[in-house]
Amino acid sequence: MEDFWITLGSGEFVRIVALSLGVSLSATTVAIVLGLPLGAALAVFRFPGRRALIVIVNALLGLPPVVVGLALYLLLSYSGPLGMLRLLFTPGAMVLAQAVLATPIVTALVHRAVADLWVEYGGALQVDGATRLRAIPSLLAMGRLRVLTAGLAGFGRTISEVGAILVVGGNIAGYTRTMTTAIALETSKGNLSLALGLGFVLIGISVAVSATVFTLAAEEKR
Repeated sequence: MEDFWITLGSGEFVRIVALSLGVSLSATTVAIVLGLPLGAALAVFRFPGRRALIVIVNALLGLPPVVVGLALYLLLSYSGPLGMLRLLFTPGAMVLAQAVLATPIVTALVHRAVADLWVEYGGALQVDGATRLRAIPSLLAMGRLRVLTAGLAGFGRTISEVGAILVVGGNIAGYTRTMTTAIALETSKGNLSLALGLGFVLIGISVAVSATVFTLAAEEKR
């Protein structure tokens, strides 16, 4: 038990948690920046191929993380088309991998939220003189709880990711080792103190995100 508490105060433990949060928050920010306008545009605008694009976005919700990691590995490897960026086995590659997985989630949830609001309030906004483009900020403001839920869902996806970041990050100690990859490694090594400590932190974050999403959903129904 004493070893467990010593582990929680170690520099390695703090570095792993800090890197995990930094990578996941960065990836979630990228997913929101991309998914928010795309989801809103899919809900409001009508253009050829729109329905197919909606289907694709929703289909990407089930992307296998390891396959995403493999695809990015091939792109970012030194012999790949993006090899000149030197991102492979860096936190940047991990952010990119998590963002690829989180963006469809944010896009799909924002699309559903804004589509419902557009059906209900779109006509009134246009009568008041708003174009479809100018109506989007108003719709996002009205659906802010659902938009926030989309962001939290994206973060929940990134913080728990292991497959893709393991492939493109390499699980390098002190550089690309996150909570999920460290738990897998330390468990295989028999270092259960560190694995359990990281597991408790990860569970705490996941529960907090899920509870917040549930609270926001309940608040919206009132």
